[in-house]
Amino acid sequence: MRDWKRLVLIIFALGLLTAAYERTQTASLMVDTAKAYLAALKPAQRAQTTIGFDSEERQNFHYTPVPRKGLALREMNSEQKHLAEALLSAGLSVQGIIKAHTVMSLEQVLKDLELDKGPERDADKYYVSIFGEPSQHGTWGFRFEGHHVSLNYTIVDGNIASSPSFFGANPAEVKNGPRAGLRALMREEDLALDLVQSLTDEQRALAVFDKTAPKEIITAESRKAALNGQPSGLPVSKMSSKQKEVLGQLVAEYASNFPAPIADMRLDQFRKMQANLYFAWAGGMKHGEPNYYRIQTPTFLIEFDKTQDNGNHIHSVWRDFTNDWGGDLLAAHYQAAHK
Repeated sequence: MRDWKRLVLIIFALGLLTAAYERTQTASLMVDTAKAYLAALKPAQRAQTTIGFDSEERQNFHYTPVPRKGLALREMNSEQKHLAEALLSAGLSVQGIIKAHTVMSLEQVLKDLELDKGPERDADKYYVSIFGEPSQHGTWGFRFEGHHVSLNYTIVDGNIASSPSFFGANPAEVKNGPRAGLRALMREEDLALDLVQSLTDEQRALAVFDKTAPKEIITAESRKAALNGQPSGLPVSKMSSKQKEVLGQLVAEYASNFPAPIADMRLDQFRKMQANLYFAWAGGMKHGEPNYYRIQTPTFLIEFDKTQDNGNHIHSVWRDFTNDWGGDLLAAHYQAAHK
């Protein structure tokens, strides 16, 4: 009996050590790749990409094609661009890298669809910003952002906050040409449709708050993620075991865009919030129909909207109510420093 208990404690301790090692490794990798990227820049480029950590710019959040701070990929030579993409890779999983580059590649599809008469479309019009000085200790961060991609990282004493994180897709499904059938964010859409289609009439009465989907994710590009009123929709406690399984797969799809330490932290949030999690839906329930859904808990929010361009344009985001841009991490850091 004692040996069995000892084995359990050893396995538990190894798990904690592995998690701590992976978290440290990811943060160190971010530091190393950020330093390598900065070292390859010319002085003027470095000044352009580096922004003070305490600057308000750090919390500017845009996924639309607007003017941005930072250094664009198209302003870099091939060496610098590779190192910028290495930094991006440090903050994403293989799945996340594939999604990011697929979303970016849709700029050419849009350019062709619009006959180059709309906003400027350029798959290299994505900007890298470094906030503060990358280091193993203290505070710094970085952002990779452009049309339909906004990835924000805050690193505090080796701990990582990774929200807001946004992926969009326009078109959600490429309809014509050699890339017909491509769907950059397929599982975010299909898993949610599987879930809502499985609901009973009684469950749908709770989950569906409007027959028409909103034109945009409700939190939009706000610095502070907020929804009016109490969480609403179908509570997870009223779901069947199969529905809970699909919901878990859907949340995991968002979490798994990031390296294991970040993904594990997000999934741990999900597990801890089961008793206070709500799934809400608006709009059509068939593939191709405009729709919206959210997964809301007291700590984090997932929003998905597919209404623009005749329901063929996706916006999806993960927001943390108190830890966007490392709010919680920084509060603890400053409190410890004050003591």
